[in-house]
Amino acid sequence: MRRPDDSISVSQQTAIRRLAEKALQEADAIGRFPTPVADVLAAANVVVSDEQVLDESFLAGLRKQAGAALRRALSKVLGVLDVAGRVIYLDRSIHAVKQTFLTLHEAAHAVLPWQRKMFVVAEDCQMTIAPEISEVFEREANAFASEVLFQIDQFSNEAEDHEFGIFVPVKLGKRYGASIYSSVRRYVSGNRRACAVLVLEPPEICPIRGCVAKFRRVVDSPSFRRSIGPIDWPDEFTPDDSIGSLVPLGGRKWSRPREIVVIDYRGTKHRCVAEAFTQQYQVFVLIHAVDVPMCEFAELLSV
Repeated sequence: MRRPDDSISVSQQTAIRRLAEKALQEADAIGRFPTPVADVLAAANVVVSDEQVLDESFLAGLRKQAGAALRRALSKVLGVLDVAGRVIYLDRSIHAVKQTFLTLHEAAHAVLPWQRKMFVVAEDCQMTIAPEISEVFEREANAFASEVLFQIDQFSNEAEDHEFGIFVPVKLGKRYGASIYSSVRRYVSGNRRACAVLVLEPPEICPIRGCVAKFRRVVDSPSFRRSIGPIDWPDEFTPDDSIGSLVPLGGRKWSRPREIVVIDYRGTKHRCVAEAFTQQYQVFVLIHAVDVPMCEFAELLSV
């Protein structure tokens, strides 16, 4: 299923980056790896409970306390912020890397001043922390979590020191304590090159076409958006097309870079290089336009 865009406005992003940088500075966290989330929370006066208490009885008590000032989860609750107490409660059964991002997402509800005035209790689930969440409230929390986890521009600056490729974010993300998904997204969205990553569902066997990988979403760089513009990507890819042929099959995790042609909305053809990587949950197809010059990221944001 095609997922909606998850962007926020430049003014929102600027305000969130400023608050994230302040949180990192107060924790003396910049340049320390993996990003010391516990120190960031301590500096922000936010506590993570050690208790595993997210059962229905506990949630019912919090919801009663919150009354109408409750931000309710859309599915199974994975994290809760008691805004007044500045206490985060987590589902400890989820993967440790996901807990890290979820913790920062919950902290954002307490740190962003316009958010903490809105609710007494904020609940989150897989749907509200997903990158494709459509509600601005949750997008802002995701943006704050990403800015803190990747230490504003630190991750992107380090990535620039490496030759462009899919394994840069895959490997560098471990240094920051981030998931592969969030690292790849950050790598592309903060890149000066004209690049994009297509996120596809794992391929499914199709009796007629061999296999089909359905399109989930695209993340592109400011340079890609300005130089090439929006692309009407198909809803699914097969081995018969240039992108679908890149999808790793048969237990492979990576496909080597190869040239492809991308046609923009004006009908102009662009020579690109693409490669793919999968880690079971999704397929990443990284595309780099080789006929478009690199541009300054800050300059593009001002356009």
